[in-house]
Amino acid sequence: MYQSDLGIARISRAKRAFSTRRVNENDMRSLLSGDIQPRSGDLVLATVYELGKHRKIEKITGRRATMMPGDEIIVCYGNRYAPDQFEALVSDDLGLCDLVAGGGIASREITRHDRMLPPTRIQPIGLIGDAQGQPLNVVDYRIPFETATRPIKLFIVVGTAMNSGKTFTAASLIHGLTKSGFTVAGIKGTGTGSGGDMWQMQDMGASITLDFTDAGFPGTYKCPGNEIEQGVIALVNHAANNGCDFAILEIADGLQHAETAKLLQSEFLLENSTGCIFAANDSLGAAYGCKLLAQLGHEVCAISGQITRSPLAMREAEACGIPLYTPFELQAGAMVETMAGQAASIEQPAEHIQPERYASVMSSMSDMPVVNRAEQTSWQNLREEGSRAPLQAAFPEVEWPEDDLDTAS
Repeated sequence: MYQSDLGIARISRAKRAFSTRRVNENDMRSLLSGDIQPRSGDLVLATVYELGKHRKIEKITGRRATMMPGDEIIVCYGNRYAPDQFEALVSDDLGLCDLVAGGGIASREITRHDRMLPPTRIQPIGLIGDAQGQPLNVVDYRIPFETATRPIKLFIVVGTAMNSGKTFTAASLIHGLTKSGFTVAGIKGTGTGSGGDMWQMQDMGASITLDFTDAGFPGTYKCPGNEIEQGVIALVNHAANNGCDFAILEIADGLQHAETAKLLQSEFLLENSTGCIFAANDSLGAAYGCKLLAQLGHEVCAISGQITRSPLAMREAEACGIPLYTPFELQAGAMVETMAGQAASIEQPAEHIQPERYASVMSSMSDMPVVNRAEQTSWQNLREEGSRAPLQAAFPEVEWPEDDLDTAS
């Protein structure tokens, strides 16, 4: 291994990724190269070799900076599991590898979805170390583990798969609770380092936003289940001790994903969570997911997510016997009384709030408009007709997503 000085000017010029945000820049003092096997979480200075899927890198501020070949970037090594994008594992050397997430994850692609472009290629220059030549790793900057000194109500948002609408569902719950006067933490318990989900939760009113990178993980794929559980406990306890009444915990990917399945069986979640909100893509996924969660010992309070974009799919899912809510109803406070423990049960709404079309305005919670399912047009038609703008102006209290209900970085 070779050690050289890493100047402050070089660090400042490099585009530093979100995944490294907790690391103290003043500790970045050396560059380590040679015959080194990187570990998950190690910081690395790399050069952009060839642009592919990710042409922008999310900086620690959240801004997505354009990358050009030859740019130097500061990212960290980590595994990635994303059925809609890449599967990738940490390299066994400092050779050419891939940028597999816009939040700054360096790894080597194993597989990718057939609609994905090849990943952006990067050439590691060396691991970033401290003044003594020890590699800097995000785990060394995690929030300290602490015991909760005050109670907090914990609700879990989980789904059928990646892009089932989990994040928008979680953010909508946060918005509804915040509007009702509660202090809410938005927590992403598993996934791959990227700030988009946290920023959305923050924009929707979360007083505190945390994710697994705050617990020392660049990503949770291939991490031991007990370590992920301890990370989640640390995040929830941190939210409790900082005055939050509620913690909305989103667990990434779907129920069949190994780390998700393991975490849902954790003693901590089974004993401390008040309930689950399940984000589904379709009625069959909703039925199976709710059944599986019940078998694991979780109470499913409601179904939401991508399925609520289709009135017909929602009608099919009513056979589950579990209330369905659109994100817009959650934003309006549809579950606040139940989540706060002020109601015995959740009742299925007779009509559902959808943003597509408001043919008639009826009274509902928060005085928000309701529309009969039969009178709705599709989300896609709205985009094509350009008719969303007047609705946004007419109903500014509705939180309108920029695009889909969930996003992948």
